[in-house]
Amino acid sequence: MSDNSNGNILVVDDTEANIDILVEALSSDYEVSVAMDGQSALDDVKENIPDLILLDIMMPGMDGYEVCRQLKKDPKTHNIPIVFLTAMTGDEDEAKGLNLGAIDYITKPFNQDLVKSRIKNHLELKLLQDQLEMQVKIRTKQLEQTQEATIMTLATLAEYRDPETGGHIKRTQNYVQLLAKALKPHIQFEDHLSDQFIALLHKSAPLHDIGKVGVPDHILLKPGKLTDEEFVEMRKHTIYGRNSIAAAEKMLGDDSFLKIAKEIAEFHQEKWDGSGYPHGLVGEDIPVSARLMAIADVYDALISKRVYKPPFTHTKAVSIIIEGGGSHFDPIMVETFEKITDQFREIAIEFADFEEERLALQS
Repeated sequence: MSDNSNGNILVVDDTEANIDILVEALSSDYEVSVAMDGQSALDDVKENIPDLILLDIMMPGMDGYEVCRQLKKDPKTHNIPIVFLTAMTGDEDEAKGLNLGAIDYITKPFNQDLVKSRIKNHLELKLLQDQLEMQVKIRTKQLEQTQEATIMTLATLAEYRDPETGGHIKRTQNYVQLLAKALKPHIQFEDHLSDQFIALLHKSAPLHDIGKVGVPDHILLKPGKLTDEEFVEMRKHTIYGRNSIAAAEKMLGDDSFLKIAKEIAEFHQEKWDGSGYPHGLVGEDIPVSARLMAIADVYDALISKRVYKPPFTHTKAVSIIIEGGGSHFDPIMVETFEKITDQFREIAIEFADFEEERLALQS
């Protein structure tokens, strides 16, 4: 509501006598603006959104029903309370207006005391609703911040076990978000990649390697090639990750924000052709979140410096990902990846750990 009055009301009526009555009744308590036809009302609302609209139904050109319909379909004006002004008293007329989203009817000729009472009640209710919505937004933001803090705390714990991958978390988090957004319009993924899913995917990605906290140091930090026995132990990080997240998920329920995190932790090492681990899943049996993470994780491993290898060039890393389409990776995801490799490179450069990596990314 406006700061310098009890509210800002727009009166829409094509009859000057009706406008005069309403302005006289309301102007001592509210800021009142006037429009004498439907299109003018819509134009006025674009310039200044009122706290409530008194809207005549029977007007030349665009009637009140159409004005209401247009206001309710626009997210910016959808929540403005609309009270219809009418000489029509039939139940069908009233039902039509209420179905369009109006909150009340005031019949002509006007009873000024009744008009003032109804508007006062509606504006007080609107104020309470606005306050409640604000409280919900604040609480939701606090909850999101708590979720993010929880995830980053756990992810940082895993990062401390492997200090060479400081930027890995940030890079892979941004890769999966980028790839998911690019895939969103594709018919194969439009039912999976909602805005909410992508937001949770971005939030959850840092936990993909959380299970490495359970891998012994002599294996996790080994500078050379792992033996077969050591590799068997390393592969268990997917199960360790799943189990640790599942333990937390029990407290929050199956539909918690950790669901995607658990999927990624368990399945990001699966391969499209079934040769991955820990379960040897094939094709679309691998969750979408994990298929996205697989591309992000492998690309980042390739362009990153390790004690056992220098960073690969961006060009070489891209060619390896493309070559793995249909075997290691979802082929449709790889096709989309090919179109956005420059953006992958930009993310990698921004969050590179070493100058050597930045130089390699120029190639």
